[in-house]
Amino acid sequence: MITAQDFGDYTLADDSIMDVQTITDAMMTTAQSVTELAIRFFLNLVVCWIIVQFFYYRKSRRRDYYFTFMVFSSAMLMLLYIMGNVEVGVGLTLGLFAIFGIIRYRTETVPIREMTYLFVIIALAAMNGLAPVYRLVGAASANPHYELSVGTVSIMLLSNALVICLIWVLESRRLLKHTSAKLVLYDRIDLIVPEKRGELIADLEKRIGVKVRDVEIGHVDFLKDAAFIKVFYDLEDGQSGSIDTLTRAKDFVEQ
Repeated sequence: MITAQDFGDYTLADDSIMDVQTITDAMMTTAQSVTELAIRFFLNLVVCWIIVQFFYYRKSRRRDYYFTFMVFSSAMLMLLYIMGNVEVGVGLTLGLFAIFGIIRYRTETVPIREMTYLFVIIALAAMNGLAPVYRLVGAASANPHYELSVGTVSIMLLSNALVICLIWVLESRRLLKHTSAKLVLYDRIDLIVPEKRGELIADLEKRIGVKVRDVEIGHVDFLKDAAFIKVFYDLEDGQSGSIDTLTRAKDFVEQ
């Protein structure tokens, strides 16, 4: 029979023969963590500022969306960075999506161009906030540590540059003209028939002062001899069409 004393003797003998190994995970230093956060934050901030300042704001002149894009991008980056470095439960993740859903349905309808820029900014924030900046070196050795991954940082810079170049090409008037649309309450409903489309466009160009590309006929009120017409036209360089779709004075907001 093995007694407790025998078990204690066996333990002591075993310890005298075998060394106890302590395995510790490599940890990033405070300086490395601060450097990583600074690289992510300022890279994302500069890229977002270039996109908003030189591509979006140059044509739209919407200061409200300028503020929204810049703040939203930085806040999204910080949120994704924290979520990527801590254990986040499923409940908290679903709660965050629910919050964003409530915000979406309680705000005004966002135009398609602004929605596209918002999606691009979110995508860049996710890429810059989650891409690994440091890599683990010597994981199998006795001194594992983290080093700055030049290759990953270079890929991040290249990815951001490619997105900027894509937006520049698409926003360039050499490739794609910036089209806007006006809502017009038209009083000559005798010209809205297909047979007189040319006369309708000529009359609209004379009265509005723009080169009309296309028109769509909307609601027609025969009692008031009026019809809603959507007029499509090309914007010149520096022109803004942010309030073209407003039809009531109370809908106007100082941009």
